[in-house]
Amino acid sequence: MSTESHQMPSSVTVALRSCCPACGAGPLYDGFLTVKPACGHCGADLSFADSGDGPAVFIMMIAGFIIVGLVLWVEFTWSPPYWLHALLWLPMTIALPMLLLRPFKSWMIAQQFRHKAREGRLDI
Repeated sequence: MSTESHQMPSSVTVALRSCCPACGAGPLYDGFLTVKPACGHCGADLSFADSGDGPAVFIMMIAGFIIVGLVLWVEFTWSPPYWLHALLWLPMTIALPMLLLRPFKSWMIAQQFRHKAREGRLDI
């Protein structure tokens, strides 16, 4: 099945479902974050996929904003002891980025696929 024979799924669909950016049916990952070399459904080459540090940067900003905002709100509203802060925020500081990492990486790969992003080349 070629990418020209049907419409590509939206980048948001790829992000939420972690599916192939070409067909939207095959899974994008082998493990938690290991991108398959090719789609098992349509055969699309996924070896180009290198999201680099892009998802991590977005996640640090988003998760940091949410967690720091909640920490400050809880501190100024109730002033709990430090051990309660640790009990609340340490698990959230680990869980929130882990929940966001796969969708953001999938979205970045879908954007690379849609816009045909490749390594820089010089025309000589």
